[in-house]
Amino acid sequence: MVLWAAASLAGANAFAAQADAATECIVPSKPGGGFDLTCKLVRKGMAVIEPAAASMHLSYLPGGIGAVAWNMVISQRRAGPNTVVAFSGGSLMNMALGKFGRFTTDDVRWVAGIGTDYGMIAVRRDSPYKTLRELVEAIRKDPSTLPVGGGGTIGSQDWIKMGLLAKAVGGDPRKLRFVAFEGGGEAFTALMAGHVQVVSGDASEAVLHLASGDIRVLAVLADARLPGVLQDVPTAREQGFDLSWPIIRGVYMGPDVSDADYQAWVRRFDRMMSTPAFDRLRAEHGLYPFAMTGAAFTGYVKKTVEQAGKQARDLGLLR
Repeated sequence: MVLWAAASLAGANAFAAQADAATECIVPSKPGGGFDLTCKLVRKGMAVIEPAAASMHLSYLPGGIGAVAWNMVISQRRAGPNTVVAFSGGSLMNMALGKFGRFTTDDVRWVAGIGTDYGMIAVRRDSPYKTLRELVEAIRKDPSTLPVGGGGTIGSQDWIKMGLLAKAVGGDPRKLRFVAFEGGGEAFTALMAGHVQVVSGDASEAVLHLASGDIRVLAVLADARLPGVLQDVPTAREQGFDLSWPIIRGVYMGPDVSDADYQAWVRRFDRMMSTPAFDRLRAEHGLYPFAMTGAAFTGYVKKTVEQAGKQARDLGLLR
């Protein structure tokens, strides 16, 4: 299933025509979510080793949870030597589900994974639900009363996280009242406005909203409690749910980028991620250590997509 519309493709065509020789990171969503965070971290991190990288241009190209940006790069920016595109574990899940059309992991060049995020479940501060189990039991009893906001549509990683939790207490994931958004930024905005009662999203996105005091994170989907501002939030496993959801964040390039240009970017990321300054920046952006580039990272991505396909089949999303 291809998720971009004709209007979106027209926007992508105009976008591609404006490309110049400056380094660029494409954000496949509106500002405020995990893709935006990834490109901003790349820009700041690259500036540590190459001061000129502070002027790296961030371009926003939302649509299809990354599908519009993916299609534009493959069709119009195939050999662009100065353009990287942000992606996440959610992008890989959508690819496994066929939501990027006929394309596969072989259709781009995977440059680097720069950090790991984790899933989380959040409600408003004034929500009556104080624990993950209270929330999930309420959803099981009457899913129609608790709209859940998340990035993507049914089958996205945010939907699957809630689906697995509902299934764990005997609920039917297909009955979830899931409200689809382009990314985590929009989902949290809807939570604050009362349009949804729950957000299934990422820990890094939650960190951006915790300072206001308006949200309560009920659980992080990690193997152990996360350091920093989320250190007091229990894991899902502590609350009786055997679920961990790591989310890789990184960048890719067009399929026809020359080996010389591709390897130059790989070396840049290797240098960047070897610096203590980048470790600090990654933590400040709510991400956790993960650093992999080039061929090793390409193999990791392919294996992740295979595993995502298996999860989707287990939930009846694929045959």
